[in-house]
Amino acid sequence: MSDYMTFRGFVATDIKTSTTTTGVGTASFRLGSTARRFDRTTSTWVDTHTNWFTVQGYRQLAGNMGCSIKKGQRVIVVGRLKLRTWEKDGRIHFAHEIDAESVGHDLMWGSANYIRTVNNGAQHTTGGGPADPDEDREPDEGEPVDDDAAAVFVEDADGNYVPVDAETGELVDSAV
Repeated sequence: MSDYMTFRGFVATDIKTSTTTTGVGTASFRLGSTARRFDRTTSTWVDTHTNWFTVQGYRQLAGNMGCSIKKGQRVIVVGRLKLRTWEKDGRIHFAHEIDAESVGHDLMWGSANYIRTVNNGAQHTTGGGPADPDEDREPDEGEPVDDDAAAVFVEDADGNYVPVDAETGELVDSAV
């Protein structure tokens, strides 16, 4: 049994990005998820209660969230739900957090343009072998060679890899 859950909602806050003391990139935002139901008496859709969650992403996902997700957008989040409680001044408080595995735009509400990023140095494996079977190959002409595991590159329309600022999503001037 998997404890991953899928959440649909809207981004309620600006993305907050930071780096841990060990150099791991993080990003978070508040997600509002409002259920809807069809009211047959008025023949309209009615919004019901809104649930609030803090979505937390790490490493490459954090960089991609910072470049891609904006306040007000509709998103789909897949991750593990973590519920925390604590007591302060005699009151019990609750926090609902999602440790995100994936975050993407909800295409029910609009369109998006996907740009694949190249993560140099870092590997994501699912079995015991490398995630990329061409991992040991020599880089193609124009393909970036960078030992910085946190660097973000995107493939442009011509097939060239260009560096992108992970915080702003803007192309980095390689002449500098």
